[in-house]
Amino acid sequence: MRHADEPEINTFLKSRRAALDPATLGLPAGSTRRRVRGLRREEVAQLAGISVDYYTRIEQGRAPAISDPVLDAIARALRLTPAEHTYLRNVAQPRRRQGGDQWPPARVRPEVRQLLDALDDTVPAFVYGPALDILAWNRLGGLVSFDLAAVPEADRNAALLTFLHPDAKALHPDWERLAEEMVAALRAEAGRRPQGRLSEVACRLLDHSPDFRRHWEAQAVTERTSGTKRVRHPVVGELDLTYEVLALPTDEGQVLCTYTARRGTRTAEALRELAALPTLPAVAPAQ
Repeated sequence: MRHADEPEINTFLKSRRAALDPATLGLPAGSTRRRVRGLRREEVAQLAGISVDYYTRIEQGRAPAISDPVLDAIARALRLTPAEHTYLRNVAQPRRRQGGDQWPPARVRPEVRQLLDALDDTVPAFVYGPALDILAWNRLGGLVSFDLAAVPEADRNAALLTFLHPDAKALHPDWERLAEEMVAALRAEAGRRPQGRLSEVACRLLDHSPDFRRHWEAQAVTERTSGTKRVRHPVVGELDLTYEVLALPTDEGQVLCTYTARRGTRTAEALRELAALPTLPAVAPAQ
């Protein structure tokens, strides 16, 4: 996922420095022309209240046992979002990370599957595991998205489908935004679980998707728990959906994602039409 000798914290902090405009932070332009875009290391150190030498060692991955107050100060200096702040803590202190995920993925409890089925008539719903694997879905969820039953289990992953499935861009009118959010969420997951399944998914995408590689190198980190998504459905037309992502506390790494439509809208009617269909033609699996 990166050069073998380059720590994750190095590429992340350099990208966050480059993203900031010194003028907006009240820093002087300086008497010499800047050789790098964004902030210099000494400017981050000044804003964080630490020595330049210590910040340099942190950025280069040579500073063991960095305290939380120091990481918090760097996060403030770089104007990190909460998700980016968490990612910084994870990559700076590997002991915080959880172990790599084994394949095949964790199974979904019968009680959660029962909940999926209870939502089936009106709410498309999915259970995602670590690395964005799609572990379970209800019938309406399968009708709204790809024919997941036709996709091999190892390919049943939101990131793999987004970047490698031939129908992904046709299904998602806002594909570029979706792709950006997907990669940012995957990078946030990489801060917690850098090995195992996530490494497998990321390496496969880096090898086969220039679009993924472009977004991955941007070093963006976000964790969305709600939002909107448009789907261009081949049978019922365009759907404007609102999603909610709910953690399943007793099932480590698993979340329930539901999609709903505002009552009385064309999308709400379209979901009812989909629920009444027996099935849809299968689509090809990811390559």
